Amino acid sequence: MARGGIYKSEVVRARTKLIAQGDYPSIDAVRTELGNTGSKSTIHRYLKEIEEEEGASKGGKVSVSDAIQNMVDSLAAQLHEEADVRIAKAADEQKTALNQKESELTTVRQELESLKKTLEATQAALADERSRRENISNDLKNETLERTRLQQQVIDQKDRLAEEATLRKSLEEKHQHAREALEHFRQAMKEQREQEQRQHEQQVQYLQSELKTLNENMSLKLHEVMQANQENTRLNTQLSRAEGALNEARAELIQAKNLMEELEASKLNEAKLERLLVEQKSTSEDLKYRNQELQTKLLEASKQIQQQEIELTTAKAANATREDFAAQFNKFLEMIDSKVTHSESPTQQNEVTD
Repeated sequence: MARGGIYKSEVVRARTKLIAQGDYPSIDAVRTELGNTGSKSTIHRYLKEIEEEEGASKGGKVSVSDAIQNMVDSLAAQLHEEADVRIAKAADEQKTALNQKESELTTVRQELESLKKTLEATQAALADERSRRENISNDLKNETLERTRLQQQVIDQKDRLAEEATLRKSLEEKHQHAREALEHFRQAMKEQREQEQRQHEQQVQYLQSELKTLNENMSLKLHEVMQANQENTRLNTQLSRAEGALNEARAELIQAKNLMEELEASKLNEAKLERLLVEQKSTSEDLKYRNQELQTKLLEASKQIQQQEIELTTAKAANATREDFAAQFNKFLEMIDSKVTHSESPTQQNEVTD
């Protein structure tokens, strides 16, 4: 590989060698001897300087041997100087290259240390992210299970409300039948009382002959009263069951309110999870809609329970009225027995007198 520049000592050595070989030291010959290195202008300048130096040496009357010795000494000194320069330059270049390599190695080490720290931080962040994702996944699973449980409780509550509505309807029908039977019984008793009153006013003399018929009627009415009492007992039992069902409905209403509170807490948890899981937004909206439906149904259930309480109060009042009527009817029977007893007493006295 050609060098970028040549030294004067090299040109001198090449020229001397050509002269010793009997060749003319031209610019091209010197450049060829130098291995085709250096520019022709530089070689021409060095040759010119050398010829001038030789001309000056020839003009001083110095012997050839001394001139050669001087030239050799000059060349040796120049060679040493150039060697020292080259060695110093090579040492400086080596030192500079070494410093550069050390600087690059230090930079690489720092970058490697920074990369290690970044890798460790990244691995730690990745572990935290995995742990956070696992926690979110567990929270989501727990929330899904809790939502499923609440939905099942809501379904059970709906079924209970439907059963309560069916029971209330059946109880209303039974109350209606009881009221109709009581009204019919009242009307019959009223007509019977009016008939008996007319018979008592118009046919007192036939009281003995009608006593048997009256006793039969009384037996029939007593049987009807017993049936009415049995019906009252049955209605009281149904009322007790209805009150129990009402208490259960109230308890279920309280439970439903607790469910509402749990649903509200679940809604807050969903709001927190929504920031992390956008895909749960539609499910949250559906749950809100179901909560509103449940609130509406609970409000309707509360109104129905209040209506049922009013109906139960009415039924209790009707039962009390029936009991009062039965008591009055018993008093009426006692009054008839007393009148019959008084009417039999004068007849017996007449028989004794005869």
